[in-house]
Amino acid sequence: MLSHRLLMVPLLLGLLHGCASVGPDYQEPEAITPDQWHQDLEQGLAGGEADYRTWWESLNDPVLDGLIERATESNLDLRIAFARIKEARARLGIQTGRRWPDLNANGAMQRERVSDGVADPMVPPQSRTDTFRSIGVDGSWEVDFWGRVRRSIESAGADYDATVESYRDVLVTLYAEVARNYISVRTLQERIRLALENVRTQRGTLELVTVRERVGLVPKLDIRQAELNLATSESIVPELDVKRIAAINRLSVLLGEHPGALHAELEAPKPIPGPPEQAPVGLPGELVRNRPDLRRAERDLAAKTARIGVATAELYPQFSISGVFNYDTFIGSQFDRGRRSFTIGPFFSWNLFDGGRVRSLIDEQDALAERSLQNYEQTLLAALEDVENAMTGFARERVRREALDRSVVAAQESVRLVKIQYFEGLTNFQNVLDMERSLFRQQDLAAESEGRVSQNLVRIYRSLGGGWDANAPAGPVKNLQAASTGKPGKAAGISAQPASNLEDAREGQVVKVSATR
Repeated sequence: MLSHRLLMVPLLLGLLHGCASVGPDYQEPEAITPDQWHQDLEQGLAGGEADYRTWWESLNDPVLDGLIERATESNLDLRIAFARIKEARARLGIQTGRRWPDLNANGAMQRERVSDGVADPMVPPQSRTDTFRSIGVDGSWEVDFWGRVRRSIESAGADYDATVESYRDVLVTLYAEVARNYISVRTLQERIRLALENVRTQRGTLELVTVRERVGLVPKLDIRQAELNLATSESIVPELDVKRIAAINRLSVLLGEHPGALHAELEAPKPIPGPPEQAPVGLPGELVRNRPDLRRAERDLAAKTARIGVATAELYPQFSISGVFNYDTFIGSQFDRGRRSFTIGPFFSWNLFDGGRVRSLIDEQDALAERSLQNYEQTLLAALEDVENAMTGFARERVRREALDRSVVAAQESVRLVKIQYFEGLTNFQNVLDMERSLFRQQDLAAESEGRVSQNLVRIYRSLGGGWDANAPAGPVKNLQAASTGKPGKAAGISAQPASNLEDAREGQVVKVSATR
């Protein structure tokens, strides 16, 4: 009866497994955002619902769409982030495995001879030389009475979520960088075209002035001034071409290819991608749902909060159940009930004195959680600042571009009129040179501004966290198997889901995260 009661102890401890979790329960921090953007939604910006998943399509450039798709397939930073997801998922599996008993099979066989004079005579069925064999199972199971294992799983799950958000953040940055560099290529091509056009115009002016000087109508000074103007314009073209080549090289690397791989493909000039008439930007509150860096900061806070519980559990006794079951016999004998042996029972260990080590460890984890909370709040403020600055830059640049377009029209007309006056002898050649230089400068500024408007729109969508699906279904990352082929997910990124809902990866446990100050 006593032995049966002893055997009931492990069962009762097992029933208590999972009944308590020390440490704070995470509560998601409140994200305080303004109701509206400070920047007035004018000059091409609109409120209301916004879909940022494939924002680059609003630029209506099939070449850009293709580059984005290829970058998703081949970018090395994206593959590195994808490998981190696999690593974190494996760590989560390691922690989840600690919930279950650790069982080990063992077996042995050995030949043995007892020397003469020892145990003489031998008791049958033993002989002086014999072979022994043994087979059995041993195991142990930590009873998670204080939730140390559960908090470890909770922390590893939040770390896993954070790597998913890091992957999404790489997606957001990658798409913005591809679009920005592509717009730079097209902008520089347009600026080079305008520069060459002005070089041709100024070369024609030089030829006319040379003819007039030969017949004595103008002084030689006009020729030298025209040569100066032409040489200055010609010197700008190589500088712009260096920037164009650098942008193409950068695009090649973003696509996981060697620098220069896209030169033939992007050599032919094309128009600068223009923004839509109205670009929706949504509301400030959507940042919390869309910005991967903000979501990652929240997941990091969740992980740090769970680790407080892991450290706190060290203050309490740790209970375990262990057991060994073996069959031992000689060769030629049978495995029967009489040859079995076993031992099973609970045990505990409790650190009674450690010089304050555990208390200090709890204080450390508490401070780390506090730091993560401050980091979350700082990330939120930085995100709001980023969006406001991007929206202001976009709106003001559109106003500037419209003014520059008007200045180009005025400069073109000025060049036409001043040349008429020059050939009629009503003005000097310096005015012609000034107007030609002014036209070139205004055309170059207008082209640069046109590209900057589109790049500022890219900056807006990047700051809003655009480039992945915030409404993807819950569940673990769907395409981890793609890593075996070296290809991450398609253009919307990993179909990874709201970070707190990775039920499958956690065997049904949903970790709701938040820590208090």
